[in-house]
Amino acid sequence: MFKSGIKIGFLPLYIKLYDDSNPRYRDPMVEHMNTMVSMLESCGLEVVLSDVCRVKPEFEKAAALFNESDVDAVVTMHLAYSPSLEAIDALETIKAPIIVLDTTPDYELLSQAGYYSGISHNHGIHGVQDMCNLLRQRGIKYEIRAGHALHSPVISEVAGLCRAAAAAKAYKNARVGAVGGEFAGMGDFFVTPEHYEKTIGAKVLYMDGDTVVKYVGAVTDERINDEIEWDKANFTYEIEDEDAYRAAVKSGLAVRDWANDEKLTACTVNFLSLDICGLPKMPFAECSKMMMRGMGYAGEGDVLTAGLVGALRKVYTNTTFTEMFCPDWKEDVILLNHMGECNLKLSKWRPVLKTVPFNYNSCGDTAAAYGCMRGGKAVFVNLAPMAGKYTFIVTPVEMLDCGLEFGAYRSAIQGWLKPVKPLREFLPEFSRAGGTHHSALVYDADYKELAAFGGMMGFDVVTID
Repeated sequence: MFKSGIKIGFLPLYIKLYDDSNPRYRDPMVEHMNTMVSMLESCGLEVVLSDVCRVKPEFEKAAALFNESDVDAVVTMHLAYSPSLEAIDALETIKAPIIVLDTTPDYELLSQAGYYSGISHNHGIHGVQDMCNLLRQRGIKYEIRAGHALHSPVISEVAGLCRAAAAAKAYKNARVGAVGGEFAGMGDFFVTPEHYEKTIGAKVLYMDGDTVVKYVGAVTDERINDEIEWDKANFTYEIEDEDAYRAAVKSGLAVRDWANDEKLTACTVNFLSLDICGLPKMPFAECSKMMMRGMGYAGEGDVLTAGLVGALRKVYTNTTFTEMFCPDWKEDVILLNHMGECNLKLSKWRPVLKTVPFNYNSCGDTAAAYGCMRGGKAVFVNLAPMAGKYTFIVTPVEMLDCGLEFGAYRSAIQGWLKPVKPLREFLPEFSRAGGTHHSALVYDADYKELAAFGGMMGFDVVTID
């Protein structure tokens, strides 16, 4: 499932020479262009359409329109050949990723007796080649997909690249909250806030002790009661310690209010140091509700993965934080697990809300909602810091409908992942690429689309397929 409302610019390229020789020459190409725009809109995209551009001032005007409209991506389409030097300076000023739609009106020419007359409507591909050469020369990143709109998936592929661009934009503008700071000694996903903002653009905000006191003190009994009623309506209610549960709800609402006030797109909670920062209980259920509502999350103070999950969750609604926990060598599957945090909209069965014994800090027992991830096709993604850069690992996987019969989902988050390769091959390949132990799982997505997201972010993309 994808979020609609992604805004894109659409840039049609043409050549003034043809207008000078025959002003009506372009009419059938414009008609075809309008069909392409309608097809992209049918994919849930909002299209900002520029005038047909032929010369530098027209391209400059279009680029300004796209930047002012704050589009997520710009899709180009050659209606005919267009000299690249007319467009390239303006293209260089566009802030959004450029996606080249390489298509023509006619599906076939060779079998048509009068194929030569079709050249006038179908020769945009060498304009694409001219422009892409200049984009490469200037070091301007771009994506390209080619094919006939009715006889290939090219339109859906371009729409997918637009989604990837929207996710990249969301990550570059992420605001990630951190409750309890970093997990001491856990180094694989660690980045400093300064490096995070410099390299990706994401900002980290900390919920310090004074902030905790302020927000916890502002949570009323009435709001706690309302939240408990929501929990009872949405979860199977098996709470045994009501006092611990109410304190956990209060902690969760305090974090929620702070996140709302700071306009956070993601958050991470370090369970080890909650008693130091002053939060009454570990708010497991609220961490899951964050992802259910559309925010990102990662455990143990991991701002890097939390921001990633938030950016993906904004576009790809069936996204969750997860970890590879244990292998089943016999069945070649991996148990995905975490203490109590998951996008529970992905749970196969109604989540179970339970009292949780908790002795990792002095806060004591708390509450969490547990579920088992549903079966289906998914993409497993991982972002790993690498000496000032990042490696983005992408692999298609299958989530299995299994394990439910043993009831483990009633006391933990679980899911069973089937990789594309046997574990003896998959696990070494993942670790050779430097994969961390915190990841994101995206259901119902195309792994090539998510790989494109990594490329738009400037990450080194490793695909395991």
